[in-house]
Amino acid sequence: MSTDVSSLTAQDLELLQRPLYGFLSVAGGPLPPQPRPVWFEVTAEDTIQLFTGPDTLKVRRLRRDPRASIVVTAPVGERERWLSITGRTTVEPDGAHDLAARLAARYWNLDDPARADDLAGILAADWVRLVIHPETVSRYMY
Repeated sequence: MSTDVSSLTAQDLELLQRPLYGFLSVAGGPLPPQPRPVWFEVTAEDTIQLFTGPDTLKVRRLRRDPRASIVVTAPVGERERWLSITGRTTVEPDGAHDLAARLAARYWNLDDPARADDLAGILAADWVRLVIHPETVSRYMY
């Protein structure tokens, strides 16, 4: 295992650009932490972003304490590999719908009418964008 302060390597970016689930934990929650699976996107600025409802428990917790972490792992059948990113998180009021549309195209086949309808439902709702600003990056590759 290795740990770097806030830097993502080319191998990290390759893993993060795949349609994998991330497991998000926020500070101020129950002990032990209870991570939730999320869609996510790594940005050109090496931040991690995802979308969520503006009134969710995670948003309320992040407004009190902005620390969060996301863990991404390679799927079963591949060599063992994971990445953990922790840092300060901002709640952004803009860009969530565009992000949701990009992520839906990444994770779903939008030619499927049921998935296209699911996306239409998502786009009709209110969302905020969560942005994790990496402070610590830990990784393991076997």
